Amino acid sequence: MSESATAYAEEIKTLGEKIVGLTLKQAKELSDYLKEVHGIEAAAGGAVVMAAPAEGGGGAAAAAAVQTEFDVVMTSFGDKKLDVVKVVKNLTGLSLMDAKKLVEGVPAKIKEQVSKEDAEKVAAELKEAGAIVELK
Repeated sequence: MSESATAYAEEIKTLGEKIVGLTLKQAKELSDYLKEVHGIEAAAGGAVVMAAPAEGGGGAAAAAAVQTEFDVVMTSFGDKKLDVVKVVKNLTGLSLMDAKKLVEGVPAKIKEQVSKEDAEKVAAELKEAGAIVELK
């Protein structure tokens, strides 16, 4: 028998209940605070650990909605490779040769851990140049 599973300090129980009761907006704010003030970042797979609401429904959607950082991954440069290389060079600050190597090495991460707004902007520029892009 394991008694340690039920032996939690009262302050830990109270803190846990407060975290579980957070709204998505509050959880995002907590995540940002922990990152900026204390240098604590969420695990690679998600944001602040949060239980699904007791009412049920939307647990998976709630977890997906909390994602705050995205990678822009180019899966194909299409038929306008030169245009895509120019855009990649401008977006990344790489030399022309390094940008060309990155484009030719698809799938390639063009930007990592950027906000959704920035990721969508980068993806739009790449798509306009003819590339096929995914946000992850």
